[in-house]
Amino acid sequence: MQEGQGRGPTRGVAIRIVGLSKAFGDVEVLRDLTLEVQPGETFVIIGPSGCGKTVLLKQILGLLTPDAGRILIDGAPVAAPGQPKPYRIGMVFQSGALFSSLTVGENVGLWLKEHRVADDGVIERIVTEKLALVGLADKKHLFPSELSGGMRKRVAIARALATDPDLILYDEPTAELDPVMTDHIAEAIVDLKRRFRITSVVVTHDLNMGCYVADRMGMLHEGRLVEVGTPEQIRRSANPVVRAFITTQTKGMGGA
Repeated sequence: MQEGQGRGPTRGVAIRIVGLSKAFGDVEVLRDLTLEVQPGETFVIIGPSGCGKTVLLKQILGLLTPDAGRILIDGAPVAAPGQPKPYRIGMVFQSGALFSSLTVGENVGLWLKEHRVADDGVIERIVTEKLALVGLADKKHLFPSELSGGMRKRVAIARALATDPDLILYDEPTAELDPVMTDHIAEAIVDLKRRFRITSVVVTHDLNMGCYVADRMGMLHEGRLVEVGTPEQIRRSANPVVRAFITTQTKGMGGA
């Protein structure tokens, strides 16, 4: 375990998902999904748009309630936002979701300040520490509009790290980024796992990035987890759904 200047030691937590189903009206988004993620593991979920990736993340986060099944994190049922949890969780949203009226530093420290986790001096040190982890310590006083898309994604990662999370969720972290910026984000994800052993769940349509950061991967198709394995096992899969997705990615036709 590693300890930062935030809320104490980080520790990877296990995730256990059993029989998870979710529908919106007549549309079944997730169907009887079962999955286990090990403590400290980076698990990547791949699949095209509309296959249920983001809906799954929102249920792990507690923003959506399953219609059936259950999710256990560190052995405890997922709690709704605002309720006490025996684990700490961070989220990196696809858009970054930064407040344009706040500086980079204010965005990263917002949760800590609102919840009065520490005094202003300590929060300032935490903000600097987390921005340094993503290579942006010198951008603290800039506004999001003054940053590139890749930098804004890294600020979003720093904000997720501010609470020293045991689990971090990434929703399409490289969407709309060029190949160079995609590499920077992928390197940041790998480096954070190496430093802190945080459990990470990454959803992406980008097969190459997913294979680079993953310990294991799962392919979602029409709400079902059709294959799970190491990146090499996924690349060599004989499953026709997985093969079709890989072929599309190889042709450079994968959609966001």
